[in-house]
Parts: sequence; C-alpha cells; structure tokens
Amino acid sequence: MIHYPYLLFDADNTLFDFEAANRNAFAQVCSYCDIPDTEETYQQYETINQSLWDALNRGEVTKDFLVVERFRRFLPLVHSDRDPAACNRLHLFHLGQSSVLLPHALEICQTLAQHHQLYIVTNAVASVQKQRLAKSAIAPYITAAFISEEAGATKPSKAYFDYVFARIPGLTTENALLIGDSPVSDIQGANNAGLPSCWYNPHHEVLPDGIHADYVISDLRELLSIV
Repeated sequence: MIHYPYLLFDADNTLFDFEAANRNAFAQVCSYCDIPDTEETYQQYETINQSLWDALNRGEVTKDFLVVERFRRFLPLVHSDRDPAACNRLHLFHLGQSSVLLPHALEICQTLAQHHQLYIVTNAVASVQKQRLAKSAIAPYITAAFISEEAGATKPSKAYFDYVFARIPGLTTENALLIGDSPVSDIQGANNAGLPSCWYNPHHEVLPDGIHADYVISDLRELLSIV
C-alpha cells in the first residue's frame, strides 16, 4: 500500500553529500587565495557560513547577500585581500561540479520512482543545484526541483510551500511526505505547511523543542517501510 505518493526531498545532506562538495569547493578557494587549507580555517569559514544560513532561514538576509558576505567576513580572518565576490564565484562553480550522493540515495530514488513522484525542495543556490542535479545519477527519477530563489521564498516559510503546492497537481497535506535533514528548514517547514515529515537523522541528534517529526530515520532505506 502506498501511503505517500508524493515525496518532497531536501537535496543537500539528504540525497547529496554536501559536506564533501563543500569541503572540496573550500579547498579550491584556499588554493586561489594562498590560504592554508586546514581544518582550523575550514571551521572558521563554516562558523560564518552557517550563521548566515541560519539568518537566511529566519528571513533576515537574502541569498545574494549571504554568498558574498561569508567571504567578506572570512577573508580578513586569514589575512587575505582577495575579492569576496570572486571567491564566491569560484566556490559556487566547484560546488556545481559535485554530484556525489549519500549512501543508498540512488537505490532509494530508483525504487521509489516506480510508484511515487519524487521532487526536490531546496534552499540551495539555483545555479549550483541545477548543475548538480543535471549531472547526478538521480536526475531521471526526479519529477521537478523547487528552488527557493525561483519561489521567491525560502524554507521553512509557508510561502515557499504554497509555491510548491501550486505547482504539483494533486498534492495535498495528506498524500505527501517531506524528507529532510534540517530540523529548522525542513521539518519546521513541513510543520508550517501542515505536511507530514520524515527527519533524516544519521547522526542521532536531538530534535529541537517545538519541532515535530512524524518519522525519524538514520538510513535512507528505512523510507521504504514508511511511504
């Protein structure tokens, strides 16, 4: 029996191995800027980067601002006078070249696509996400991708999901399941939209107070018994 014929997947760290892609893109920026590519410098960058993505999720900054601002803040910390905008362009280019998938993502998409409609719901940079999806092995199994830049709103806002609902004929809050790794953008977004949700939680973290997930999995293969 099919419980959820419509499956809304987050992309990064749910299907795609974003950590590997991000680490490689950062290494390319370090090479360009003559910055030591160390775990310390990467963590400096990631602290800034994550704080700005958190601000984006709260609706406090735009994505265009975020992608350059992270380098504008990071470069002085490592005593580099490189152009932040140039660093961002290089970073996004290399992100777009990586379509490495997480374990079991391909087999799950292949199996589920036989009887379900699969969609991507993502806040990622549109140019990057389109390149990565087009290059990836899961591309044939994805019906459509809804990217926040094109929606004019970001997860977890209800406005973003209103955009998605308006573009998937037959989609309801009863026949769809959102699957994502981020409590704040994915699971909270599902809560805001009245959608059932499945939290992909491979690191066995604790869900923040006030956010409800209908299902919690640590392996994508667990989806088969849910949907």
